[in-house]
Amino acid sequence: MIEIGSRHEMTWVVAKENLASSFGSGLADVLATPVLVGFCEECCRMMVDPHLTEGEQTVGTEVCIHHIAATPRGMKVTARAVLTKIDGRSLHFDVEAHDEIEKVAEGTHTRFIINSDRFSNRLKSKKEKLRG
Repeated sequence: MIEIGSRHEMTWVVAKENLASSFGSGLADVLATPVLVGFCEECCRMMVDPHLTEGEQTVGTEVCIHHIAATPRGMKVTARAVLTKIDGRSLHFDVEAHDEIEKVAEGTHTRFIINSDRFSNRLKSKKEKLRG
């Protein structure tokens, strides 16, 4: 299993579809906050995935990210995550992101280890209840 202190880093180039003006979270031509949150979540997920057993996956359950600087289209953004706590099936991370000039975000993220089949069955049951 993964250990406290494990680290992971991923880099993306901010594309047109990542901009607030394209994503629908604002009018500025800068990296959208929801996309930045997604980058940070993906970094955490990719750190953990190789350590899961067959039939397991993780889902995000909590995000607290401060988006502190804007990043324009075409610039690289690097998300970094550190696993800080394991509480049963809850995994807690410190995250931060930097563009090529400065730190653009910092915060925390929590993921929960789930059984993929059980999760899919719950979703299926929920859809069936909706159909009534």
